[in-house]
Amino acid sequence: MAKPKILLVDDTRLILELEKSFLKASHVDVLTAGDGVEALELVRKDAPDLIFMDVNMPLMDGITCCRLLKSDPFLSAIPVVMLTTAGNDEDRERAQQAGCNDFLTKPIDRRLFLDMARRYTDAVDRREVRIPCHIPVLFLLHGSPVGANALDIGDGGLFLASREEVLVNQELRLALFLETEQRPLLELKGRVAWVNQEGKRVHAGLPTGFGVELLEPAQWQKDELKNFVEAVRTPQP
Repeated sequence: MAKPKILLVDDTRLILELEKSFLKASHVDVLTAGDGVEALELVRKDAPDLIFMDVNMPLMDGITCCRLLKSDPFLSAIPVVMLTTAGNDEDRERAQQAGCNDFLTKPIDRRLFLDMARRYTDAVDRREVRIPCHIPVLFLLHGSPVGANALDIGDGGLFLASREEVLVNQELRLALFLETEQRPLLELKGRVAWVNQEGKRVHAGLPTGFGVELLEPAQWQKDELKNFVEAVRTPQP
C-alpha cells in the first residue's frame, strides 16, 4: 500500500526543514515546493493527500495557489492548511475565502503541526523516535519532589512509570541524569500528554504512568537527548 503524501510549501528553506523534521517518525512521503507555481506543478503531476502552505511567497502566493486548487474539480478535495502570521486576521479571512480547510500560525509549534496533520491522515505519528531506558527521574508535584522511572525517552518527551495522580495538560518540572560519560543533569519543563491508568490503559504494553511532552527545552538539552538516543540505537562495535 502506497504511503500517504504530504506537500510542504514555503519559500523559506529553514521552515521546510523544520516541518520535515516534525514528520520524520511518520509513515508518509514528504514533498516540498518553494512557491505556489512549483506547488501547482507537483500537485498536478502527483496529487498529495495533504498540503501545508505558507501565505506569503514569491511568484505565486499561497492564497492564489489555494484558490486555483479549490477551483479544480480534480484537486479540490485535497485538504489545504494555510500558515499565517500571528495576529494577521486579514490573511486568515483571505485564505478562508480561497477555500482552505484549516490554519496554523507561525512560528510553528511541533505538537500543533502534528495534531493538525493527524486530522487528515492517521499515518502521521505524533511521537518522536523513542528508545527504551530505565532512568531515575524527579518531578515536582504540588511543590514536592516525587521519584519515578523513565521507561522510554526521546528528544521530545518520555514515559514515566508512576502511580501518582496527574492530569492531562498538567505542567511539571523534571530533573534527570543521562547515562553518558559526562552525565549532564537535565532540568526540564514538561506537559502531561496522556495517562496510563489502572483499568484504562492507553498503551497496554506500558505500566501505570504517564507520557510527558517536553516544553521549550534549550537547544543543548535537545542535543544531549538526541545524542543519547542515537548512541543507544547505534551502539559502537
